[in-house]
Amino acid sequence: MHVALTGATGFLGLRLLRRLLTTHPSLTVLTHAGSGDALSRITRFFELSGAPDALVRALPGRLRVVETALEEPRLGLSRTAFRELADGLGAIWHSAGSINLEGDLAHLRRTNVDGTRHVLDLAAAGRHRPAVHHVSTAFVAGARRDGVAYEDELSGVHGFENAYERSKFEAETLVREWSRTHGRAVLVLRPSILVTDLPPHPDLPAHPLQVIEQILRDSLRTTGHQELPGTDRPRMRMVGHPYGHLNLMPVEEAADVMVRLAESAAPKGCGPTVPAPRDAAPRDPGPEAGAPGRAARAGVTTYHVVHHHDVPVPTLVALLERLVPLGLDLVPERPADATPLEALMDFYPGFTSYLRHRRRFDDTRVRTLLGARPSGYRVDLDHLCAGLLRGRPVTG
Repeated sequence: MHVALTGATGFLGLRLLRRLLTTHPSLTVLTHAGSGDALSRITRFFELSGAPDALVRALPGRLRVVETALEEPRLGLSRTAFRELADGLGAIWHSAGSINLEGDLAHLRRTNVDGTRHVLDLAAAGRHRPAVHHVSTAFVAGARRDGVAYEDELSGVHGFENAYERSKFEAETLVREWSRTHGRAVLVLRPSILVTDLPPHPDLPAHPLQVIEQILRDSLRTTGHQELPGTDRPRMRMVGHPYGHLNLMPVEEAADVMVRLAESAAPKGCGPTVPAPRDAAPRDPGPEAGAPGRAARAGVTTYHVVHHHDVPVPTLVALLERLVPLGLDLVPERPADATPLEALMDFYPGFTSYLRHRRRFDDTRVRTLLGARPSGYRVDLDHLCAGLLRGRPVTG
């Protein structure tokens, strides 16, 4: 079964690619046309993440790079090239997308919704009816800030915290409509906020939380505050719940869980095709061990790919205070006497609204299929600082 992967040079896509290479001799990576040398960027990630030299040297022979434009019909390919690509695939992983929390909805729709539509067109055109694995987000749950978000729910009744959430909700709605129309099975994977303890490097995709740091630094500069270590720290009141919590999932573990879920749902004969290399992490076989695979049924099956412990909001506040020279005070409501710095932050509600969340993502389906086992990663302040601060001075 030949596999294609979109978003292979992204924060999650690189980890999915490395994990998929443990069970597939070759892969096709669908990259954004004009975005640079994808193979070089992939190779650099493998080098920086400690991949064995033999694996790094083998990448040019194991990866086929196809430049595409997700926003365009037929992915920007000619009719012949599109048909040849579709007919050669047994599975499609759609990981590409924009995660810009402050993005314009029209732009996000072109990337996240239209891009998904065109990947589904590719799946519909393939004569082998390739399996479709769509990476969504747990945050399609929208602006519901309390209670439990279940894996089979998809409703916009609560509204959305930002345009990114809405665009991913619309993309997942499109996936469900496509599945019904074509009578095809689709695996939808909903990760929470993805993080890593791999140290930051200019040759690596940015850590998703780096955007929050940049927003705070830009706000400090705009309002004329010093950013030099050792100067007096300005303080800012930020709306949040002292008992709030967010789910942050190590991206390396998320990639492993996603591929294991896809393997468990694969039809007979679509299991691993090559032995796992020595650097592959040992895996708990779970309740499906020994099973030859099950025939996929039409319809969408959704899984929350989340960590077994949420991160308390005060831990996130402590992280932000280490990232920038700023003191943060959680308050229940927006202050009436907002300072210029606090007023400026009203233009960036995409992340700050999450500091009020106390909901939990149910992952019963994942635990039932793969077994309930503690994560090998502890997501705490040290873990988060390692992926954001290692190698540079800490503020304060």
